[in-house]
This record gives sequence, C-alpha cells and structure tokens, in this order.
Amino acid sequence: MTARNANRDLASPRQRFDARVQRRSAAVLQQRVVEQEIRSLDAAMASIGHDGSVERAAALVVGARRRFILGAGKSFGYACLLAADLGASLSNVTTIDGRIVQAIDVLTEVRSSDVLVVFSLRRYRRESIEVARQFAAAGGALVVVTDAEDAPLSAVADAVIVVPTESASYSDSPTAVAAVAHVLATLTTASAKGAQRRLGERDRFSRSLGIYLDEADNPESENP
Repeated sequence: MTARNANRDLASPRQRFDARVQRRSAAVLQQRVVEQEIRSLDAAMASIGHDGSVERAAALVVGARRRFILGAGKSFGYACLLAADLGASLSNVTTIDGRIVQAIDVLTEVRSSDVLVVFSLRRYRRESIEVARQFAAAGGALVVVTDAEDAPLSAVADAVIVVPTESASYSDSPTAVAAVAHVLATLTTASAKGAQRRLGERDRFSRSLGIYLDEADNPESENP
C-alpha cells in the first residue's frame, strides 16, 4: 500500500484517533506531535522554496482587481487568516463566508480580472470544490491551497500550492497551511503597489480610533 493510499485509509478523525491517539501516554503523544509538526513545516518550506508555487499565486493575487478568499469547515479559519493579512495591504479583498457574502452572488459577477484563493484540504468539502470550479469556468483566475498534487481542484487551477498536513494527531496539521498562507500574504504585499501607503493609513486611523492598547496606557508595562 502506498503512503498516499494509507493516508486515505485514515480519512476520518475517528479513524485517525483509533490509529494514532488512543492508549498513548500524554508524554509520548506530545513528542510525536511535536516531531511531526516540525517535519511537516520543514517539508512545506522546502517545497515552496523550490517549486515557485507561492510566487505564482502571489502574482495572480497582486494582478487581480478583486480578490476572493474561500474555505469551508476548518479551512474557513485559513481563509480568514489570509484575508486579514491581505486586507491590510490590498483593496478589494473579500472572504466568501456564506452569510454576508454568498458564493452565488460572487459567481454571477465573475470577471477575468478576479482571482479566487480557495483552501481545499481533505476531506475536500463539496461546496468549496463546486464554487471554485464554477468560478474558474466563468473566467476568473483560481489559486488552490491543498494537500495533494491530485486533489480535486488541481486540474482546473491556475496555481496550486501543495502543503503537507501529516500529523500524529487525530486532526490533520494546520501548522504548515497557516505558515504558507503567511508566506503568500507577505509576497503579495511586497509586490503590491500602494501597500506601504495603505499600511501607513491603517496605522494612522488605528491611533485615531484608539483600536490598540498603547503600552503607556497599560498599567502592567509601567516601571515600578
């Protein structure tokens, strides 16, 4: 059995719990999880450093007029993380959350200058796959962050970032996915015209609105 097939055999959290977690002591389990997280992160950083996938994705995001971010289930957290970082330096960044922003509303107005970044990780949520396919079919650019080269959306994407999510836990690892999203946001911001001005304006309005607690106003930071 190949490693890929073995991974599929442990598709559900319950199956992974039975195989990896139960009857393990806390010390042993912690050590295994930590070691695997380090390996996965190292593998992800090495991979994107060689294949150029994040650079291609960043170029598509920078070049777009409107940027949409999508993720369902656990992947919604990754989508929000990326959208928060991109929104600080770029305009027209929108998370398709299914509440305020509906996928059907986005799909009815897709333009060739739009890009959709979708997080699609096993067990591959149907809604994300179908929305992404329809977006690409309507002429928008598609960036996919996924965990396998043969993942469902790989064939229709303009850029595919493959991130290892192996874990010693019952849940697939979020570590490398979050790290890659951070790298993608950083490269995009570095290439975006007006990013410096936008970040400066955000700082100015943050101070004006008193959004963040200043160290001088924090009693714990005062000298005795």
